[in-house]
Amino acid sequence: MPSLAEYPQSGQWSSLEPYAQLVRSLMPRTSSIAVFDARAQLRWSNESATWPELVHAVEASIADAAADAAGAGQLRVLEGDVPLYLCWLRDDTTRELLALVAIQGRGSRDAEQRTFSFVHALVRPALECLRRELVSRHSIELLSENLSARDRDLELVLAVSGREGARAGDDASVLRVILENAVEHLDCALAAVLVPEKSLVLFRMPQENPADGRLLAQTHRHLLSLAQVRRDPMIMNRLAQNSAFGALPYKILSCPLNNASGRPIGIFALYRHEAAPDFADREARLADVLSRKASAVIESSYDAMTGLLNRPAFEQRVGDLLAQKDKSTPLAVLYIDVDQLHLVNENFGMHVGDLTLSMLADMMRRRLPAGGVAARISGDRFAVAMPGSIEAALELATSWCESAVQLAAVQGDERSRASLSIGVAELDRAGGELTHALAAAETACKAAKDRGRNRAEAYQATDESVVRRFTDITIAASLRAAVAEDRLRLDAQFIQPLDLAAGHPPHFELLLRMIDDDGETVGPDRFLSAANRYQLMPTIDRWVMDHALAQLRPHVDTIAATRAVFAINFSGQSLNDIEFADELIRRIEASGLPPASLCFELTESATIANLARAEVLMRRLRKLGCGVALDDFGTGLSSLAYLRQLPVSMLKIDGSFVRDILHDARSESLVQAVAQLARSMQMLTVAEYVETDPIRERIAGLGVDYGQGFSIGRPVPLTDVLADLPAALARVPGTAREVVPEPAPGLH
Repeated sequence: MPSLAEYPQSGQWSSLEPYAQLVRSLMPRTSSIAVFDARAQLRWSNESATWPELVHAVEASIADAAADAAGAGQLRVLEGDVPLYLCWLRDDTTRELLALVAIQGRGSRDAEQRTFSFVHALVRPALECLRRELVSRHSIELLSENLSARDRDLELVLAVSGREGARAGDDASVLRVILENAVEHLDCALAAVLVPEKSLVLFRMPQENPADGRLLAQTHRHLLSLAQVRRDPMIMNRLAQNSAFGALPYKILSCPLNNASGRPIGIFALYRHEAAPDFADREARLADVLSRKASAVIESSYDAMTGLLNRPAFEQRVGDLLAQKDKSTPLAVLYIDVDQLHLVNENFGMHVGDLTLSMLADMMRRRLPAGGVAARISGDRFAVAMPGSIEAALELATSWCESAVQLAAVQGDERSRASLSIGVAELDRAGGELTHALAAAETACKAAKDRGRNRAEAYQATDESVVRRFTDITIAASLRAAVAEDRLRLDAQFIQPLDLAAGHPPHFELLLRMIDDDGETVGPDRFLSAANRYQLMPTIDRWVMDHALAQLRPHVDTIAATRAVFAINFSGQSLNDIEFADELIRRIEASGLPPASLCFELTESATIANLARAEVLMRRLRKLGCGVALDDFGTGLSSLAYLRQLPVSMLKIDGSFVRDILHDARSESLVQAVAQLARSMQMLTVAEYVETDPIRERIAGLGVDYGQGFSIGRPVPLTDVLADLPAALARVPGTAREVVPEPAPGLH
């Protein structure tokens, strides 16, 4: 016999004793009262136990109530002629059965049984009060359940929106959070995100009672097809045998994943076991919210054209590779550049160039090794990180180069063929620096271009040209930042007249220094190669021009009195800037400085490479009254052939000849010949790299006009020189000092 303790008596079923007392007052012959719910479960009774005969009678009566929506109840006679009045309480609006009240009378074989309608009429006031109470309580419980469901929905949306457990910029972790919360909050056996064109498949299942692992493979094609036709969430709670899916013991809720233009690119699918509750409209709306969030994450992490990762997502995925516990497997990085894509765009149109990129990206995606990640990091450049050795990565890169030339984008009857230049470098797990490894791979990629394109090169520390390029790449970013943040400084190095009787004015060459992030001074030998390689020299030349004139201007009287001349360098790249010459002339004229106090230096090689423009600018400077120096003289191949036509006022003899002058007769002869040639052409000469007093004495004896080097003066900040210019010029020539030879300064 079931005990009342087996059934819950909470919520709408609690505190029914007053109604039982009212029934007993209306019908004194009542022996017991019990209340059952619509599923024949006992919810309240004034007795501690019931018996099977009563339960069976209630179950039969509830079945009759379903067939007789207008009935109020029925009388059943139990064993021993015990009357049992079964009263049905319904919802007025829906006529849904809310409860069944079983009123048991006292049995008597001699007494006449009262009819159900008579008893019902007696107790109807009490039953009506109970019915209204149950309706009210039922409504309150439904409202409470709805609010609880809303709270759970809100928790889900907030968890996903807040990306709890996800890392910023990590698409995989955000999608994982979406799937995990969908499984937990929506009671799913499987949740999946699938985007074929991006090779993206993610799914989550609960630990208890998960779905069949083959379920996604069995259904995804049909779900993708439906998503193309129906752009809204689809609920499939019953899968018939003749459906496209076949008879599956699952219920499915599927939402399309759309790109920015609204085109479906994938699906967000939820699966429940057949015995689980049906998916409802509320859950479909919630799944739609989650699918929109997933679509936004995918759009922000993947390149729209190629379907590969974008750079932020790529960096995060590589971070995951570096964080893996298994440190024994080496990692490699590939930097991939599409050769001369601009020619494809110009000859066949941008759409053909885009198609070429898409085809190449698809080839890389399909042939990507397990565990590898690929990204489009800029217009025609890609990056790949993969587990494996440098040798394995180089072999893969070479095969991609071979495959790329076989791909073609067709435009009319012509075919545009693509090729790849690929650089490969090791990704050090210990260091964990993707930027460093990617820069090394980019260096090797540029070396591949230099060596003919359509090839792969590995970064080797023993390859001097590659190492030089790598150094330039790494320092170029620092140089750009230094220019933007005004972390450059001008130093001045004294250029001493060697023949005091000749009355030549003293000179200073302005030299550029960079201040790095740690506040340390970086010499030009460290950054000028990068500046030239990455076309930064015009920007640097303008910075030097502006700051030099600005610092000299307040000392114009002292400069005029001392006849000091300040030499300013500019590069061959600035000669190719059509606006540079006019800007230089305008700023000199506006500076208020005597033009004779300024001398502009240009290297011999840059002058010969841009001879026509160099000559025009030199003549304009000489006409203005400025000096013009030809730097590094003697290193060019055609110096003498062009020297007559250039309006040069000073030749600076390259230091490679000067430093060996005491031991190399040829160097001595060359210096002497240049000095004589310059004198015959009314030009002054400067010997660079004068590092010792004996060298200074020797070049003076050979007729050189000026000396420059550590034996004469080391570079010091220009501000210090200008602060007390007369004292700086009052130094005694030839003073003995201990000199530690250093490399000769560069252009700036």
